[in-house]
Amino acid sequence: MLEIGIGDHINMERLHAVVRGDVQGVGFRYFVQGKANQLGLRGWVRNNDDGTVELVAEGDRAQLEELARALEAGPRMARVDRVETQWSTATGKLQGFDLAW
Repeated sequence: MLEIGIGDHINMERLHAVVRGDVQGVGFRYFVQGKANQLGLRGWVRNNDDGTVELVAEGDRAQLEELARALEAGPRMARVDRVETQWSTATGKLQGFDLAW
């Protein structure tokens, strides 16, 4: 069984993204959650009152970049106008990938 130690997040990164466009009511959060789980990422995704979708994901840089590319495309019914991203070092405190409210 694979155990994750306290220091294992040191080489991991954190992606904070805000997705703008027609991205609410089209399954965008579930799309993000599914992709993040497929990539083995940890974090959360939520709808914001201003019509954006916001997320934080932690993991390997290559998987995070793949998630960022998926955000730009979005699910079939979405229209993504812009994805704003910020990168930092992972905290290592996230577990699973949750829908946040």
